[in-house]
Amino acid sequence: MKSQKFELNLADRALTIEINDIAEQASGSAFVRYGDTLVLSTAVAAANQTNSQGFFPLTVEYEERYYAAGKIKGPRYIKREGRPSDKAILNARLIDRTIRPRFPKNFNRETQVVTTVLSWDGQNDPDILGIIGASVALCASNIPWQGPLAAVRVGQTNDNGFVLNPTTETEDKIKFQVVVAGDFKNEELIVNMLEGEGQEADEKSIETAVEFAKPYLKQIIDLQKQIISQTGKRKLELKPENKEVKQAAREFLKDKLEPIITESNRILKEELESKTKQNLTDFIKEKYPNETVDLNLIFDEQADKVLTDMIIKQGERPDKRKFDQIRDISCQVGLLPRTHGSGFFCRGSTKVLSILTLGAPGDQQILEGMEITGKKRYMHHYNFPPYSVGEIKPMRGPGRREIGHGMLGERALLPLIPAFEQFPYTIRVVSEILSSNGSTSMASVSGSCLALMDAGVPISCQAAGIAIGMVADEQTGDYKLLADIQGPEDHHGDMDFKVAGTRKGITVLQMDVKTNGITQKIISQALAMAKTARNQILDVTEKTIAKPRDQLSPFAPRILTLQINPDKIREVVGPGGKVINEIIAQTGAMIDIEQTGLIFITAENEQAAQKAFKWIENITHEVKVGETFQGKVTRIFNFGAMVEFLPGQEGLIHISELAPFRVDRVEDIVKVGDSVLVKVVGIDEQGRINLSRKQMLKQSDGRETRFSQKGRN
Repeated sequence: MKSQKFELNLADRALTIEINDIAEQASGSAFVRYGDTLVLSTAVAAANQTNSQGFFPLTVEYEERYYAAGKIKGPRYIKREGRPSDKAILNARLIDRTIRPRFPKNFNRETQVVTTVLSWDGQNDPDILGIIGASVALCASNIPWQGPLAAVRVGQTNDNGFVLNPTTETEDKIKFQVVVAGDFKNEELIVNMLEGEGQEADEKSIETAVEFAKPYLKQIIDLQKQIISQTGKRKLELKPENKEVKQAAREFLKDKLEPIITESNRILKEELESKTKQNLTDFIKEKYPNETVDLNLIFDEQADKVLTDMIIKQGERPDKRKFDQIRDISCQVGLLPRTHGSGFFCRGSTKVLSILTLGAPGDQQILEGMEITGKKRYMHHYNFPPYSVGEIKPMRGPGRREIGHGMLGERALLPLIPAFEQFPYTIRVVSEILSSNGSTSMASVSGSCLALMDAGVPISCQAAGIAIGMVADEQTGDYKLLADIQGPEDHHGDMDFKVAGTRKGITVLQMDVKTNGITQKIISQALAMAKTARNQILDVTEKTIAKPRDQLSPFAPRILTLQINPDKIREVVGPGGKVINEIIAQTGAMIDIEQTGLIFITAENEQAAQKAFKWIENITHEVKVGETFQGKVTRIFNFGAMVEFLPGQEGLIHISELAPFRVDRVEDIVKVGDSVLVKVVGIDEQGRINLSRKQMLKQSDGRETRFSQKGRN
C-alpha cells in the first residue's frame, strides 16, 4: 500500500492527513485523524456532463458507524445502520454548504462526497474532520474544484475566553461555539461558511471568534497545499465555452429578465420565465443548429447579473424596499381551539403556523447514535409542504432540508427553555410552512416563540430570526447587503446569512454563500444589520404577547412532582409492576419515576393527578409514632389483628391494644373487613409497626369505657 502522511499540531493534538490507495476506485480520498477520531473522505465525479438542473448535482453523505465508538446498534432486531441520524444529516449539510460554492459553474457532472467515521474517541468531533477530509479528497482528485478550504470550531468559554476545537470534556465550560470554514486571498481571510449556537452571544464575540480562528485556518490551508503539491492529480479539462453562442444568448435575454425578477405574482412569474426560456431555446437552435450549449446555465448566470446590476448600479431591490428594510410583519397567538399553544407569524408572503404540545417527562425523545445517547425534552419539527410554494409533489416525510431547518429553529430557542426542575414538561413545537417566500426557517423561530408563550411555557424572553443576503460584483468588488431576503434575492443572490436570537444576543447563526466567500468586514456588517432587523421583529411580536401566559391551556396535561425515599420506589412499583399499573388504570395518569426518588405524575386534569399523587403519597408515607389513621382489618391472629392503614402498609394491633379492657378473643372485638381508627404506638428495629385501637377509644371517650364480652356480641 502506498501511503503519505502529513501532520500538524493543532490545539495540542496531532492533525494527521494520510493519502493512500485504499479507496483507489474513488476520484480522490483522504484519511483524516485528530486524536483517536478518524474519518475517511472520498470524492467521485461521473464520467459525463449533464444539463443544468438549476443546481449543481452534488450529494454529500456523512456515514456514522457504530463500530467507530465501540457500540452495537439497538433495538433488539435491527443491528445494521440504516437511515442516517439527524446529527449525521446536519453534518452532511455542514460539509455540503462549505464545498458546494467552489465547484466551477460550467462543471456539471454528478458528484458525490462521502465521509465515513471509522473511529471516534469520544472527545473530538468528526464533523470538522469531514470538512477538511472533503477538501483534501477533492483537491487530490481529478475533479475541478477551487480549494483548498480549512475548518475549525471555536468555543467561547464561560469566562469569555476562546478555545480551539473544544472536546466533549469541556462542553460544560463552553457557552457559545462557532464553526468557521474558509481560505485566504492575499493573506486576507475569506470565510466560506459559518455555523454557531449557544447562549446569547453578542456580535463582537462572533467577530472575535472568527479572528481567533484565522491563524489555525492558515496552518491547515498550508498543510493542504503541501499535500496537493505532492499527491494531487491532473484536473479534468472542462469543455470550453462557445463565447459566440453565449454572447448571443445574453443579448437575447438583455431586456427580458428584469420583468421576471420584479414580478411579484408567482404564477405570472413562472409563466413568463417558462416562455422566455422556450423562446431562448428556439432562437439559439435556429441561429446555431449544430451547437449544444447549456441554456439553463446561461439563463441563471444572466439573471444573477441582472439582479446584481439592479441592486448595485440602480440601487433598487426587486420589490423596491430599502436595503435594510424588512417586510411588513403581523402575528397572532391562540388560533387553534384545542391545542396547548399556537403562534402565527407572517413576514411579507412568508407565513408560518407553529403549534405546541406539552407532554409528560416520559414523552421525551430517546436518542441513540454513534456519538449521542440520552433524552431530549424540547423538539422543534419543521414541515415544508409543496403547497407552500404552489407546487404539487409527493409527500414522503421530512427531507434533509426540513430536518436542517427544524434543528436550526430548535437550537435558536433551546437556550430560552426553562430548566426541567422548573418546568418538567416535554415540549414539542411543529412549524407548518403555509406560504414560503424567503427565510421560512427564521420565521419558524418567531412562530415557535409565540406558541411557547401562548402555551404558558415560562421562557426567559422572546427570540426572533432574520436572513441577511448579499449581491456582489466580482469585477469591481462592490457589494450590497440586504435585510430579509426573499425569492429572487435568495435564488440569484450570493449569500444567505441567518441569525436568530434575543435582544441580548445571538443564539444561533448559519451562513452559506454562492461565491468564494466573504471577508471579516462583511461578517461584521451583516451581524449589525441582523441585530437591527431582529429588534424590529421583536417590537412587533412583543406587542402581540408581552410575556408567557400565567396559566397553561385547560387542554394541557397537569404534572405534579413528589419526592420520596428512593428505598420506597419498589413499593410504588409493586411486584411485577402490579401497584403502579393499578394506579395508572384507576387514575389514567402517567407516572415517571427517577432513581433519585423524584416522581412525576401527569394527567389530563388536576383531579386525576391529585388522586394518583395521594395514592403514591400514602404508599410511601414514612410512618411516625403518634400518627393516627383509619384502617381496615385484613387478617386475624390469636394474638391480635393486622390492619392496612395506608395502601400497602400494615401494622399489628396486639390483643392488649384492641380495647380498654381485657380481651379474650380478637374476633370478639374486630373482624376482617372492619374499619378501625388506630394510632401508631411503636416501630421496631425491623420497621414493623405496632398500632393501638384502645388509645383511640380513650381519646374519643375521654374516659375508660368498659364493654362486656356479652355486650360486644
